[in-house]
Amino acid sequence: MSARISNNRPEPDPLFREIADYILSERSESEEARSTAHYCLLDSLGCAFQALDFPACVQRLGPVVPGASMVGGARVPGTAFELDPVRAAFNLGVMIRWLDFNDTWLAAEWGHPSDNLGGIIALADYLHRSGQRSMTVADVLDWSIKAHEVQGILALENSFNRVGLDHVLLVRIASTVVAAGMLGATREQVINALSNAWLDGGALRTYRHAPNTGVRKSWAAGDATSRGVWHALMAVNGEMGYPSGMTAEGWGFQDVLFKGKPVVLSQALGSYVMENILFKISFPAEFHSQTAVEAAIKLHPQVKDRLDDIETILLETHESAVRIIDKKGPLHNPADRDHCLQYMVAIGLLKGDLVAEDYEDDVASDPRIDQLREQMNVVEEPAYTRSYLEPSERSIANAMTVTFKDGSKTERVEILYPVGHRRRRDEGIPLLMQKYAANLERCFGAPRGAEIYAACEDQDALPAMTIDAFVDLFMSPRA
Repeated sequence: MSARISNNRPEPDPLFREIADYILSERSESEEARSTAHYCLLDSLGCAFQALDFPACVQRLGPVVPGASMVGGARVPGTAFELDPVRAAFNLGVMIRWLDFNDTWLAAEWGHPSDNLGGIIALADYLHRSGQRSMTVADVLDWSIKAHEVQGILALENSFNRVGLDHVLLVRIASTVVAAGMLGATREQVINALSNAWLDGGALRTYRHAPNTGVRKSWAAGDATSRGVWHALMAVNGEMGYPSGMTAEGWGFQDVLFKGKPVVLSQALGSYVMENILFKISFPAEFHSQTAVEAAIKLHPQVKDRLDDIETILLETHESAVRIIDKKGPLHNPADRDHCLQYMVAIGLLKGDLVAEDYEDDVASDPRIDQLREQMNVVEEPAYTRSYLEPSERSIANAMTVTFKDGSKTERVEILYPVGHRRRRDEGIPLLMQKYAANLERCFGAPRGAEIYAACEDQDALPAMTIDAFVDLFMSPRA
C-alpha cells in the first residue's frame, strides 16, 4: 500500500512566492527599460491598427454576443468598442498579435511579451474610468516591464514547446500576475491568481505546425491575456488558490504536463527582458526568418531578372528555424505562409520587400513562389545555432547563396542580427518610429495620425498622461 499523501496545506511553491514578490516590488529603475517600453507600447498599438485592414481580424472583434457592450468599460483603441475589461483585453490582444509583427523573445521558449499589453491597457482604462484606481501611461510602462520580465525569464530555461505546449501559456501567467498587481491584490491574492493560471495547463501547439497551421495562432495570445485579467479579477474577489499547484506529486503542473521537470527562474527578476527585447521592424514575419528575408532582399537586384536561370538557393540557418519554419508542400492559408521560411524568402527575392498583404491568397497564387520554394535547400549551420543559444549573443543568423544554371553564384549574404536586435538599436529605433507613423496614418489618416504621433513621441511628457486621455487619442468608429 502506498503512503498516504498529507492533507496539510503546504506553503506556496517557491516559484509562486518569487514571482509574487517581484510583482509587488518597486518599479524598475532602469532608464533603458523604460525607454524601450515606450517604443514597445507605440509599436504594439501600431501593429494593432495595421491589423484592422484585415477582415479576418475584424470579424473576431467586439463583444462575445452582439450588443453586449459596457458603458464606462474598457475601450479598444482603433475601434468604437467599449467592453468589459476581459473581453477588451481579448480584442486588443488579437489586434496586436494578428500580423505577427509585434516584439519577440527568443530563448529555450519563445514568445511575444507585448501580447500582455492587451490585458494591461484594457484593465488600466477600465480601472481609471471606473474610479477604482488612477492610471497613467507611466503605470502602463511599468507594468509592461514586469510582464515582459515574468514571461521572458520563465522562457530562458523552460521549453514548453518541447512538450507540445504553446508559448501563450506564459502570456497567461504574466498577464495574470500583472493584472493582479494592477488591481491592488495582496501577496496572497497574487499567488492565488498565479496558481490558478498555471492550473489551466496550456494550449497545444497543433495550430502552429504542419499540417494543421491555422488562424488560431493569431488570436491565441488575445485569449491568453484576457484569461489573465479574468484570473486576477477572480482572485481579488476571493477565489482560493492552490499553493503546490506546480509541485504537487502526481497532480501538479510539473508532473502532469512538464514530464516531471521543475519550472525554474534561471536569474533574478528585474528588467533584463525589456532591455533586450527584439522588435520586428522591417517584415511581418516569424522572427527566425527575419535575417533570411533581409538577405533575400539584398539579393533581389541580382536575381530579379534571372529567375528562370536559378538552379538552387542555399539557406544556412539555425536549428530553431529548421524545426519551426522549414516547410515543404502546399500552404493553405496566410497563417501557414507567414510560418514558412521558404515562402517568406521567395517573396523577398521576387519583390525586394515583404508586407502583410503578401500572405494573402491573391499573392500566393503566383506560380513563381512555389517554383522558388522548390529550389531552396535549407540546412542548419551549427555555428548559428550556438550563437542563437549563447546568452551574450542571441543572434538570429541566416545566410543565403543563389546558384545559377551556368554555374555562377551570387555573393553569400550573411546577416547575424536582425535590425530589431539590441545590437542594432541605433539603426532600428528610427525605423520603428517610421513604422508607427505609417500605421497611424493607415488607420486615422494623415492629419490626425500626425497629431497622435506628436502626442506620443515625447518620452518625458507622455508618461504623465492619464490612461483614459491616452486611449482617447485612438478611439475610432472604424470597427
